[in-house]
Amino acid sequence: MKRWLRVSFSLLVPFILLFSLGACSKKEGLKTVRVAEVTRSVFYTPQYVAIQKGFFKDEGLKIDLKTTAGGDKTMTTLLSDGADIALVGSETSIYVHAQGSDDPVINFAQLTRTDGTFLVSRKKIDNFSWDQLKGSTFLGQRKGGMPQMVGEFVLKKHGIDPHKDLKLIQNIDYANIANAFASGTGDFVQLFEPTASVFEKEGKGYIVASFGKESGNVPYTDYMAKQSYIKEHKDTIEKFVRALYKAEKWVKDHDSKQVAKVVQPFFEDTDIDILASSIERYRNQGSFGTDLVLNEDGWNNLQNIMSEAGELPKRVDYKTLVNTSITKNVINK
Repeated sequence: MKRWLRVSFSLLVPFILLFSLGACSKKEGLKTVRVAEVTRSVFYTPQYVAIQKGFFKDEGLKIDLKTTAGGDKTMTTLLSDGADIALVGSETSIYVHAQGSDDPVINFAQLTRTDGTFLVSRKKIDNFSWDQLKGSTFLGQRKGGMPQMVGEFVLKKHGIDPHKDLKLIQNIDYANIANAFASGTGDFVQLFEPTASVFEKEGKGYIVASFGKESGNVPYTDYMAKQSYIKEHKDTIEKFVRALYKAEKWVKDHDSKQVAKVVQPFFEDTDIDILASSIERYRNQGSFGTDLVLNEDGWNNLQNIMSEAGELPKRVDYKTLVNTSITKNVINK
């Protein structure tokens, strides 16, 4: 009996080794793509779903994700080759273009199609109206960034001059804005989810309006890369987009609680119900796209918002900084 076991095991050894080597080869065969995200937010739910559900892995990609708080830091990371792909506001590509880059940054996929911030009041307001901001202290975002430009665009839409009708604070670093408001700075603040809902639950503030609903369709957060990277790694970009497209469809087809459970590892300190309600809020206002295509109307609206804020260096033609060929190829297959 023992001799039979020894013989059997000796026969199995080659198969065990073959299986182990095959598994290792498959794992080692994953291509690493370094992605810099401008912030960690439920706003980017499809991205986290693509990672957690293995959609990137299915395409042979391993995502090295790092959070680089703020559009300026994210773009600097991309330009200095600290990342292959950036998830950041499209306005940053326009700023780089204005500086005359030899290797322009190209928007190739749109993740979110509305603003992702909410107006949070320190005090509970039962019947909110925008004119209640007049004379208040407003804790704004970084000058020239999408949250601040959209914020000013919406305020002006409601007849409020952000630089005359209220006290606008813009000297606080992006990563510290929520903490500053929690510490007592400002009567109103713009916050992303899940922070806005967490503040509401803890009684630190109350959500009174959505900047996303007010500003309409805009390429708020897009995936972009240097033109040279897209040219040299077209196959990788296509696989990247395909994984995201699968994730967007998955998010669309599952309820918010199911989605929340999948992305919770990225928000370990956030209650599952808060995550679910945040995802539902973004879903209801159309923040999550379904095709990843950055359309020309959205691009023009972006530049209108930048122009209104006095931050548009020069209007840039849609086809100069937007490449939808790969995305369209993926969704039409």
